[in-house]
Amino acid sequence: MNMLTSQSTKNLASIMLGFGIGAVNTLVFYPYFFGAEKQGLVVFLLAVSNLLMPLIGFGVAQTIIKFHSSYAENERQGFLSYVVLLPLLIALPLGFVAIFFHDAVAGLLSVENPIIASYTWVIFSVAFATAYFEVFYSWARVHFKSVLGNTLKEIYPRLSIFILLILYAANAIDLNLFFGLLVGLYYLRLVLMIRIAFRIQSPKFSWQKPKNLPELIRYSLYLVLAASAGSLIIDIDKSMLPQYLDISQTGFYSVAIYTATLIEVPGRALFQILNPMVAKAINENNTARLSKLYKDSSINLLLLAGWFFLLVNGSIESLFELLEDKGYSNAIWVVLMISFGKLITMSSGAANTILINSKKYQTALLLTIFMAVFVVIGNILFIPKYGINGAAITTLVLVVLFTFIRMAFVYFYFGTQPYGKHTILAFIVIGLMFLGVSFVHLNVHPIWEIGIKSTLITVVYVLVIASLKLSPTLQQTLQNKFKIFS
Repeated sequence: MNMLTSQSTKNLASIMLGFGIGAVNTLVFYPYFFGAEKQGLVVFLLAVSNLLMPLIGFGVAQTIIKFHSSYAENERQGFLSYVVLLPLLIALPLGFVAIFFHDAVAGLLSVENPIIASYTWVIFSVAFATAYFEVFYSWARVHFKSVLGNTLKEIYPRLSIFILLILYAANAIDLNLFFGLLVGLYYLRLVLMIRIAFRIQSPKFSWQKPKNLPELIRYSLYLVLAASAGSLIIDIDKSMLPQYLDISQTGFYSVAIYTATLIEVPGRALFQILNPMVAKAINENNTARLSKLYKDSSINLLLLAGWFFLLVNGSIESLFELLEDKGYSNAIWVVLMISFGKLITMSSGAANTILINSKKYQTALLLTIFMAVFVVIGNILFIPKYGINGAAITTLVLVVLFTFIRMAFVYFYFGTQPYGKHTILAFIVIGLMFLGVSFVHLNVHPIWEIGIKSTLITVVYVLVIASLKLSPTLQQTLQNKFKIFS
């Protein structure tokens, strides 16, 4: 686990820094410099581009991870050369549609909010750059080199927006130039990722057809559908809200979602390196290794996500008090519901990663498609009735339900499941601490309350999980950092 722990720790640091910059953007700069309407516009455009990105990417990013370790050394260059070109089969026709049918698409997306029409060109531009970024990031990840790519993935876009928002606030750029520079910076990131990937392994492009090309294409097609459905689950609420509510509500909702997403920061760090390790264990039929990765990832992610869950929900009221627009405070329940769903998902560890990298990947696809369909139906039913809380209710119910269904399939196919007595104890600790924190109100300035509560939560939580010895990996980390736990 040395490589997994080392790279996950570095990835966690970059993700937390990225989220810190993003928090300043989302909670301070957007509300004060842009306002809820323009914030909602940026969120909407990037959300729709995320929906389009998996289609353009043609599933190649995950295809590289799944199949790379199954090839002999002398076959891998041909494999990489071939699959890197596959997304062009989708990107070129979509680019044609985006250019020649721009007005029709813009009119369709801007029925309720006309401001959207002027900036629909951003959607395809960002989607293409992001899709190919993920392809070359996977090129690096299969060589177990995830740190630099993760920095570009997590810090770079948020830092770019941070700088652009400052320029906008200083009247150095207008909204049109803001989006033009944003798109340009996405393409600069792509160029940097290509350079990093080629430094890890120099390309030797070959037109030699991979030995199992039909299987590669079939898997990629499945991944296109699964990734598109997955993106739909993540971003469809932000895309649908402007069709029912004022676009400012999308701004409020995006702040809540961003805050709740902090819960999955440990998972985002771990999966960058865990994904290729799971694929390698499956390709080598190493079931013992696979089971260990599954169980270790489950308890470690639950404990780390539980800490973030307590930090977020313990300070959310104070956080929203700092925002000038009090409309953001209406999203407190959104934060709780989405963060709890994220906590349950993190507790399942590598369940979805195992399904996607196995021969049963069709199951993961079907589950994701069913979930996406139900998310759309739920949003249609609940958003008009409950507003942004309706979108959160739909997401919470479906995320929890399908997380356990996914774990059931892993158990059925592989005979292993990640939960044990330590899982139960972890949930009890998190639940009791959440109840305790909910009743604590210090009646001081919100910044002081956030600082004091976060410190108390961290100290108590670390002491409790260390005394209960819920995770050998975390226990060893604590012992290395603090002699008191030795």
